[in-house]
Amino acid sequence: MEFSEVLRRRRMVRRFDGRPPSRELLDGVLAGALHAPSAGFAQGVDLVVLEGAEQLDWFWRATTDPARWRRPLGARAGAPVVVLVLSDRQAYLDRYAEPDKAGLGLDVEAGWPLPYWDLDAAMAAMLLLLAAVDAGLGGWFFGVFHGQARLLRELAVPEGHRLVGAVAIGYPAPGEGPVGSAVGRRRRTLDEVVHRGRW
Repeated sequence: MEFSEVLRRRRMVRRFDGRPPSRELLDGVLAGALHAPSAGFAQGVDLVVLEGAEQLDWFWRATTDPARWRRPLGARAGAPVVVLVLSDRQAYLDRYAEPDKAGLGLDVEAGWPLPYWDLDAAMAAMLLLLAAVDAGLGGWFFGVFHGQARLLRELAVPEGHRLVGAVAIGYPAPGEGPVGSAVGRRRRTLDEVVHRGRW
């Protein structure tokens, strides 16, 4: 697929048909995340892949407020794969303490104008979404706002890693289309977004 077509077709898919992608196809999508920009080539992004009914049911239960369980949206979506995208702050601080980066003041968190470890992880998530489209799959990026500490603990994620978000991946359900804000709000035009030379 042409890259311009991938960009045009990229949107959040919130309903999947439940068929798992082949290991080869999924690994190709996951490999896309390895090409995300990485400050200092610190490569402080990790992915935890959850597949199969047991892992996914556990994930949705762990990350849904029990008062709202009634089979959460994520479980109803039928995604056969959920990829947790994690950032590793320490990888960046360690990288910028190395001789070729020393003296920049980026070996401490306070030296960074914004947390590039999270930014790079977010770009890795975007590449997952684009790679999914290119592979004929759909993707849905979402935040985890409940049960995050338990989730990371039970998945044995090392201390210091932060969950930036999750990406559900799978084949879109028949008839799946844009919903919510994507339907009710118009996309800003290029002239509204681009400011040439100054605001």
